[in-house]
Amino acid sequence: MWPFDQPPNCATVVSNSIIEKRKPILNVSHDEDDHGWQFLDNESEELDDLCIVGLGHILEVDPSMAGLAILEPGWQATRADINSEWVIERIPPEEEVDAT
Repeated sequence: MWPFDQPPNCATVVSNSIIEKRKPILNVSHDEDDHGWQFLDNESEELDDLCIVGLGHILEVDPSMAGLAILEPGWQATRADINSEWVIERIPPEEEVDAT
């Protein structure tokens, strides 16, 4: 049974290094606004370092991510390295930029 709230072909943001299997997934977020998912290496969020893949491809790269499908929208899971426990918490609000 499919564990996520989005279908396997849902566009998902992921670090290139994860898809290339050079680095592990260290940050998983479930966006509150569109219920999208992000799987990042915690090193760079520059556009050149990211790609879009189907959510199903994430489970091909790391099947253990099915365990994080429980994340509610607006929540994230982070860990320091592949051997660390996941820390699950609400995604902090973005800081407002003072336009004055």
